[in-house]
Amino acid sequence: MGAAYFYHLTRRPMEETLAMLLSKARGAGWRVAVRGGDAGRLAWLDERLWLGPEDGFLAHGMAGSPHDGDQPVLLTTGEASNGATCVMSVDGAEVSAEEVAALERVCVLFDGNDAEALDVARRQWKALKDAGVSAQYWSEESGRWEKKAET
Repeated sequence: MGAAYFYHLTRRPMEETLAMLLSKARGAGWRVAVRGGDAGRLAWLDERLWLGPEDGFLAHGMAGSPHDGDQPVLLTTGEASNGATCVMSVDGAEVSAEEVAALERVCVLFDGNDAEALDVARRQWKALKDAGVSAQYWSEESGRWEKKAET
């Protein structure tokens, strides 16, 4: 059974935190799907991931090509079609308790400076907690990531 980790971004931009988490997930040997609700926003994140440092290169692709299943990291607005064992939800993309249970990890990244993003993350946290999902809440408020809550 997996766990959901919520990342409350207040200091670092989404693309920086996403790259860090993707690197850790790939280091653990996980295949990852980055799920967002807007294809344009995912295309923007795709560009930022390609611009990362050479020593931190993250092989990835956008969903919709014939090679989706081969991608170690797939950016998608839908289901993971790359055999992902980890899903990273950005910009309020939905995750379910059943999905968390079937995966190694689900990461929910949200902008703490956006009231709407906070509301969505709170609803997701409550829904997963009420479903009995193991969840952790991480904050970078102090300047480094600290676990603030766990269910």
